[in-house]
Amino acid sequence: MHMSTSDLLWAGFAVIITIMITLDLGVFNRKSHEVSFQEALTWTLVWVSLAFSFNAGILYFMGSTKALEFLTGYLIEESLSIDNLFVFILIFSYFHVPRKYQPKILKWGILGALVMRGLFIFLGIELFERFHWMIYLFGILLIVTGIKMAFGGEEKINPEKNLLVRLARKFVPITKKTYGDRFFIRRGGILAATPLFLTLLVVESSDVIFAIDSIPAILAITKDPFIVYTSNVFAIMGLRSLYYLLSNVLEMFAHLKLGVSFILAFIGAKMLISSVYHIPIYFSLGVIVGALAISIFTSITIGAKSKKCVKL
Repeated sequence: MHMSTSDLLWAGFAVIITIMITLDLGVFNRKSHEVSFQEALTWTLVWVSLAFSFNAGILYFMGSTKALEFLTGYLIEESLSIDNLFVFILIFSYFHVPRKYQPKILKWGILGALVMRGLFIFLGIELFERFHWMIYLFGILLIVTGIKMAFGGEEKINPEKNLLVRLARKFVPITKKTYGDRFFIRRGGILAATPLFLTLLVVESSDVIFAIDSIPAILAITKDPFIVYTSNVFAIMGLRSLYYLLSNVLEMFAHLKLGVSFILAFIGAKMLISSVYHIPIYFSLGVIVGALAISIFTSITIGAKSKKCVKL
């Protein structure tokens, strides 16, 4: 049976991701342990290198436009993911999860995110194709989200108000302490959940909220399901190692939230004017790269100056 180029690319992507998930989550990180900076750096470089190699493959098989769309989508997802790391830190701090048990929660959180993102992407594409007016609704949503992110102050979470947590507490006994890295234990013949399971529920539900921002943002760049999903997956798979790489230095990137909020507002505006004027993909990519570069540069330089002032 003859396979089209699209089928071959989907098959190649599936093989690459299956092998890498097995190695990353099933072999090298099968047992709970505290991830070192060197290990996090290695896996971050592995996933970033794979993403750019895959992008080169898209350039070869699908052309420069699709390659630019993949790169833009990947950068959007990565920038939003970095902002989401702040939320993960708050969640783990709230539930007092030891660092050596955090990788397991992130592992299952990522696997869940891969499934949910797929559903969100194909649902989003279907909605955009059937109801064109929704592009304006999501455009307004992204602009509002960007403004709230820029001027909303520090991030706060209250897991006890989370619907999944409340349902879990209602129907499943919850232990007061953790039992290693286990999500469930049997206590007196009754299956009970541990605080780690509640943490996982909050992480998974947080990703649903993240997807409401990130999926429309990427669909504003392209509605090609292959480009949207693959760029999402490569960004999400690198999130776990990126968390450990940056978790101790996130304070250095104080202006990154402003950069991400500007990106969201820009993409929202792009969606609102899409019927009147189509902003070229290379211009969108330039804006995104520029916003990230400026926010990171100002965070580092202003942060360094602030430390010098404190010393004086």
